[in-house]
Amino acid sequence: MDARTMVNRVLIITNDASDAAVLRGVLANAHDGPFAIEWVTRLADGAERLRAGGIDVVMADLSLPDSQGIATFDQLFAVAPQTPIMTLSPMDDEALAIEAVQRGSQGYLSKGHFDSYLVPQSLRNIIQRKAVEQTLTSEKARAEITLNSISDAVIGTDLLGNIDYLNLAAENMTGWSKEEARGNKIGEVMQIVDSRTLAPARNPIEMILHKDTPMAIPAGTILIRRDGSTVAIEDSAAPIHDANGEITGAVVIFHDITGAQATAVKMTHLAQHDSLTGLPNRTLLNDRIAHAIAVAQRDDTQLAVLFLDLDNFKLINDTLGHMVGDKLLRSVAQRLRECVRGSDTVSRQGGDEFILLLPEEKDGGNAALTAERILTALSLSHTIDEHELHVTPSIGISVYPADAKNFETLIKNADTAMYHAKESGRNNYQFFEADMNVRAVERQVIEAHLRHALEHDEFILHYQPKVNLASGTITGAEALVRWMHPQRGMLLPGRFVPVAESCGLIVPIGRWVLREACAQVKRWERGGLWIASMAVNVSELEFRSPDFVEGVRSTLNETGLEASRLQLEISESALMRDAQASKAVLEQLKGMGVQLAVDDFGTGYSSLSYLNQFPIDVLKIDRSFVRSIGSSEGSGIIVTAVIAMATSLKQQVVAEGVEKFTQLAFLKTQQCEEGQGYFFSLPLSADQFAVLLATGVATSGPDFVETVGKS
Repeated sequence: MDARTMVNRVLIITNDASDAAVLRGVLANAHDGPFAIEWVTRLADGAERLRAGGIDVVMADLSLPDSQGIATFDQLFAVAPQTPIMTLSPMDDEALAIEAVQRGSQGYLSKGHFDSYLVPQSLRNIIQRKAVEQTLTSEKARAEITLNSISDAVIGTDLLGNIDYLNLAAENMTGWSKEEARGNKIGEVMQIVDSRTLAPARNPIEMILHKDTPMAIPAGTILIRRDGSTVAIEDSAAPIHDANGEITGAVVIFHDITGAQATAVKMTHLAQHDSLTGLPNRTLLNDRIAHAIAVAQRDDTQLAVLFLDLDNFKLINDTLGHMVGDKLLRSVAQRLRECVRGSDTVSRQGGDEFILLLPEEKDGGNAALTAERILTALSLSHTIDEHELHVTPSIGISVYPADAKNFETLIKNADTAMYHAKESGRNNYQFFEADMNVRAVERQVIEAHLRHALEHDEFILHYQPKVNLASGTITGAEALVRWMHPQRGMLLPGRFVPVAESCGLIVPIGRWVLREACAQVKRWERGGLWIASMAVNVSELEFRSPDFVEGVRSTLNETGLEASRLQLEISESALMRDAQASKAVLEQLKGMGVQLAVDDFGTGYSSLSYLNQFPIDVLKIDRSFVRSIGSSEGSGIIVTAVIAMATSLKQQVVAEGVEKFTQLAFLKTQQCEEGQGYFFSLPLSADQFAVLLATGVATSGPDFVETVGKS
């Protein structure tokens, strides 16, 4: 329906019937209609009708039977404040009508003019004006609700920069209420400073009012709240224009970015640091090395990179679980931090690999000292979840500019030197040398060929006899693996075992050695040759393998060898890596009847308390101590001490590496029971060893001692 044809409901409240009739008449015939007219004579009736709703305008006489004067208007306005009211005023009481206007009346009509054609037009105007006011009020309320529901603070000012509006967010952020802030200068309520200098910053509203152009709040702006606390803010401000485009004020919108800044800092830290240890990661390390190289170039100094890998960490991780492994890595990281200067960087590259950057080196001496400190710090056990864990590092060192001119090559060369440290016995450090790259390539080739060797049965066993020193009789043999390489011929363990250990192939190789050694004893037996025991070396990776014990059991069952004739040799360092776990495995093996020997005794941790708890049958004195007998290196004191200790623990002693008669004579005087070495025989093939068992004569003997390398 068109607005001009809408019916407007008019409520006339008067006790004067003639006035009501005149008004009815003028409205009924008006062109500004149509009007639907209702008439009541009392205030109470009028109030009741207004409460029912549907009235567009009220024409009320303020003198009624039940109410007189301004009170009549007040009661009507209270009942329907949104309905326009026009008062009907006596000719002689215009003051009352004006007072009603001041209280909210839309106008008044003097008696005597009720029949004017202007009356309908006035009513129409009043109704339309009220509708517009209600629309504006609704929009203003909606805008107010909207502004108060957003998280951004909004502050408005007039042309002089005096505040005329704050939303709830602005109240909360500034600490000023809307009422308190109104009329104050923007700079008093919204005090801002530069985050870097803390110097007062000019409020953008002031510049906007001057330049009449939008602008952003400068980055790094700090808002000082009314209570003195601060928040970092950002956003923008803009001028406000009227319908003619003239500036009438300005508005600034801003929000708290303190949390966002903290999150950004945290995300940056996470992107540059290892989540497990909190150490710098490769990304941050590369940046620091690049910077250190630039400084070294400028100042003509050096820097060192240390590449550190934990020996046999994978064993601990696999056997005790990742949670224990993670805690161990955190413990190692803390010790590494304690070994360096404040200017150095300790980073974790992943897994059990760490890289240290030592800037401003003079001659590489600090790198060696740092490596020594690390070796000492990591030699102490780590208590993790009631486990006493031992872990050692292999460290490679490269130096700028001698070894490389960029960080990629520095790290690569340090990595290469680290592998050389592993091949040199682990738990040591090595400086990079150019020929290490050749060996690194060779190592990669060996690893690839090892996999082929396993698949094509290229491994063989040689056997070295163990001899009773008093009688000279053969008491047993030790199985020693050899690799018959198709191109390079026979390779000794030192050439391929370290590589096999680092890549995990030592486990399947070890299983093959155990099965073949046990089977060979039975083959000799079927040929009429008897040997009391067969010793097999067990790598730490094998020993920590979850199915190791079951593998030994199945091998004995498969080959038919009695458990008492199998002697497993485990290095002292492998046993002490996790003494409690080692004890459990040893007790299972002992329960099967297998003989247990500690290999290379004296070179590891030598914890007598644990050795006493382990069900050990044999201690094998390391060849380095035997070699010192009768030489300038020593007098055999350690050998004497080991033999005495083993005797007190009721353990048998085997001396490894016996090569000279003087060594044999000394061992006899100390009542060492058994010996093994080139003095008696080189390691022999199965057929050669069979001849030795049958005749007591080896096909090679002490004449070869000076010319043949280690087995």
